[in-house]
Amino acid sequence: MTPNLVLFYVADPVVSAAFYERLLGIRPEAVFPTYAAFAFGNGLSLGLWSEGAKDFVSGGSGHRSELAFMVPDDAEVELLHELWRAMGVTIEQAPLDAVFGRTFVARDPDGHRIRVCTPDN
Repeated sequence: MTPNLVLFYVADPVVSAAFYERLLGIRPEAVFPTYAAFAFGNGLSLGLWSEGAKDFVSGGSGHRSELAFMVPDDAEVELLHELWRAMGVTIEQAPLDAVFGRTFVARDPDGHRIRVCTPDN
């Protein structure tokens, strides 16, 4: 069994789908009032599920996970940081050299963390 879906609970899947479409440059596979989904080329999908959906149940709050994108080099980290900042994306952590390599963290409209990083070689 291999994980193939990451779910983010969101206030408005339509708004979140528009954000991720702009950010990632890919169209969603599905957009409904209570759910939206993106498929990535590696078999992983991102689901955006409405907190107001009829069957939604979640016993917690907070954003203690990240959707992370590994990029090939530090220049790509800097490029994406500048591009996303220019798009008005909230940047939680500016680019820095972490123990694992160059990285920065952005946030989506619901506060979910999006990390871009490159492995330290």
